[in-house]
Amino acid sequence: MESFFTVVGAISGFFWNFLFLVGLVGGGIYLSIRLKFFQIRHLPYIIKQTFGRIFDKGKGEGTVSPFQAAATAMASTIGASNIVGVSAAVAFGGPGALFWMWVIFLLGGATKFTEVVLGVHFRQKNADGHYIGGPGYYMTKGFPIKSVGKAMARAGAFVAMVYYLPSIATQSISLIQNAETMGINKYLAGAILMVLVGAVVLGGLIRVAKTADKMVPIMFVLYFIGSLVVLFSYADNIIPSLILVCKSAFTGTAAAGAFMGAGASMAIRMGLARATYSCEAGMGSAPMAHAAAITDHPVRQGFWGVFEVLVDGLVCTMSGLVVLSSGVWKEIGADMAFTMSAAAFQKVLGNAGAYIVTISLFLFALSSIIAVIWYGEKLVEFFFNTGISKYTRVIYTLSVMLGAFFGVEAILAVLDLANALIILPNLITILVLSPLVAKLTKEFFSSDQYYLKDIKK
Repeated sequence: MESFFTVVGAISGFFWNFLFLVGLVGGGIYLSIRLKFFQIRHLPYIIKQTFGRIFDKGKGEGTVSPFQAAATAMASTIGASNIVGVSAAVAFGGPGALFWMWVIFLLGGATKFTEVVLGVHFRQKNADGHYIGGPGYYMTKGFPIKSVGKAMARAGAFVAMVYYLPSIATQSISLIQNAETMGINKYLAGAILMVLVGAVVLGGLIRVAKTADKMVPIMFVLYFIGSLVVLFSYADNIIPSLILVCKSAFTGTAAAGAFMGAGASMAIRMGLARATYSCEAGMGSAPMAHAAAITDHPVRQGFWGVFEVLVDGLVCTMSGLVVLSSGVWKEIGADMAFTMSAAAFQKVLGNAGAYIVTISLFLFALSSIIAVIWYGEKLVEFFFNTGISKYTRVIYTLSVMLGAFFGVEAILAVLDLANALIILPNLITILVLSPLVAKLTKEFFSSDQYYLKDIKK
């Protein structure tokens, strides 16, 4: 089994070290240029249309409100990876990994916006009367060569269906490891999480959306305030940590304490992989949630994709600075990377700090797993049909317990490879269809019915 994971790690290393350095960063740059860096030029307007309209029900057709759709996507985006994923990136890639995460967050707004716009533009109604969409639909309907688009759609959907099993395990193992440090049996922790997940996902889309729009704000505020308290205690270390991040991004990091050292290539790989997994820009998952939104134009819903990347980047940055400024990244080995944030909080707040991280992880993991299971169901629905897809909720729910049986490094190796195989066809498609997104964006910002009407108010 160890040799298997070694091979998997080598293959995924090839993808992340070469192919996706060009694909993700280059693709993000291309889309930003193609869309004239709208995510920066129109940032105040985007914030007003998202943060400023969280409680709006939306206008137009759809199944759930714009924020409920975004909250469902964010439930997956702002998951345990925002806490433990950043720790893992630093543990294996050094402080420089955080720099490469920032690169993805900067460019990921355009990438995720493009995905969401395509997801809404090519959406359709299913047998239950709900709006559905995502990569499978815009590949099948929009790719210039129909046979190629259909083949990529089915291949991508199949890999993603399998991918969500270790993805769910990653979320649960983060909670289980931290629960163990507090004396809680790992099997008991996994079982409790599994039961709670099942209680939500078995209720379908509406219950998932309503749960997400309540959980996401609570868990964000709880963790954000806790992180500020920790950073305030290590305020003198923040600037040196930021300098270290920038230097290590290009030179690597020498061994220090429990940290075994890492080269620049590992920093790049871990930063790109963990940031992509965290914000999901380019993965094609968010469009499945946003396709259900009530909206009057695909571009308006696309702003929520930018919103997600902004919030996700903020949480990851807080996590990274907490781990670096507190010094725990040099004190805890990579095999226990998922406990770094808890250790940093505990240094400042004692047992209360450990409880804050554990509760945050619980909420993050629960919300993320719920969203991921819903994504899995939508993929099965695309691959097979609506009737069969509902039964997969049970299978995905049971996979929560995988986190009690496998280690961090093994899970991440499988996850990175599957992640790469999912991103490749989606990235190709959104780049090919970017002229359509540019056209829709220009239409929105030049129309008296949308942007011009909004700014006159």
